[in-house]
Amino acid sequence: MPRFEYKAIDSNGKEVTSFIEAANTQEAISRIKEKGYYVLNLEEIEAEAYKITTPTEERAPFPKRRGLSKEISIPFLGIGTVKTQDLAVFTRQLATMINAGLPLVRSLNVLHEQLKAGPLKDIIKSLSDEVTSGGTLSDALSKHPKVFSPLYINMIKAGESGGVLEIVLERLAGFIEKNLEIIRRIKSALTYPALVVIFAAGVLVFMVGYLIPKFINLYESLGVGELPAITQMALGLSKVFQERWYVGLGFIAGIFLVYKLFYNLKKSRLLIDKLKLRIPIIGELLRKIEVTRFSRTLGTLISSGVPILQALRITRGVVKNSLISQAIGRVHDSIREGESIAGPLKASGVFPLMVVNIIDVGEETGTLDEMFVKVADIYDDEVNNTITALTSLLEPALIIIIGVIVLFIVISLFSPLVTLMTRIGSYGMS
Repeated sequence: MPRFEYKAIDSNGKEVTSFIEAANTQEAISRIKEKGYYVLNLEEIEAEAYKITTPTEERAPFPKRRGLSKEISIPFLGIGTVKTQDLAVFTRQLATMINAGLPLVRSLNVLHEQLKAGPLKDIIKSLSDEVTSGGTLSDALSKHPKVFSPLYINMIKAGESGGVLEIVLERLAGFIEKNLEIIRRIKSALTYPALVVIFAAGVLVFMVGYLIPKFINLYESLGVGELPAITQMALGLSKVFQERWYVGLGFIAGIFLVYKLFYNLKKSRLLIDKLKLRIPIIGELLRKIEVTRFSRTLGTLISSGVPILQALRITRGVVKNSLISQAIGRVHDSIREGESIAGPLKASGVFPLMVVNIIDVGEETGTLDEMFVKVADIYDDEVNNTITALTSLLEPALIIIIGVIVLFIVISLFSPLVTLMTRIGSYGMS
């Protein structure tokens, strides 16, 4: 007798995937409806898909359709090529569909169908297959660690355990979108200065590599004689640039390599990260970004039902500055011993006093998750204000530096000409 695989919705609105034997499609649908199910999909399985296996074969608990267990081939970077923006859109759309009452598998299938071919489309297909075969979404996500972080996976797991998956997905989408917004602000603030630096570097290369040698040749042909000190300095720089350019590149590469090697050592990394936080304006910006990242991550995890100790371990991995990461580790140990969060944060000297006081209030009132999110919202604005202040200082500073460089080159080029004109004038007077 033919065998069918079906997907249906039971009386509680949950999706059911199972198998049934019937003489034909109509009989299969009738028998499924008799169980009180609403049929979503029905497909006949070929006999080869569920034939009896030989003793040397491993028998699956359920028959599989052809191609169901086919693995996705992934290029060298593989699934890590999924953009954060695409992940945010996927999370937001999945939250919207589930909140509207669509079953999880159907939501995943809809998202899969509407996407263009690419890594994310393949991943969504694998998620759908995994959930269809009886696995949980969090387990399916954990098979793609290059795309879905521990934070993402643990939040989904907490949402599944508490039956609030759609709420957790909305929080996740908001979390990703907030992080993207900070990145956009920083990129937007640095775009103009970066363009100015690139343009100035191009002009400088042209003047030092081409224009200065041409002027020097002209002065030599005119018999100017001994060149002024500033012109000789510019000529020396031009020769170094033309003949020893690789030395400069090697020096820059060497500094970068030494920095990377030094930073890989734990004690050195702590020292470097500590110094970063003490840089005027930039250090304050880095501190505020880390405080925002820490607060929003921890607040989102706690509000989603992730245990506090596990949430702190995940947050510690999210934070980039090792000094702040070390402080979070002390908070973890403090809570494990039954103490407070605010105490170790204050003792670290890394977190602003306002943050410590807000978190302290959250502990006393039992609204810790709300207070963490509030801190993140406050420091979002602080980050934006600091970026604006940094940009307002950076732009005139760049203009002044470029002006000084151009002035130096102009004076070095025209000083011999002034000397020559003065000499000609003195000859005319005599």
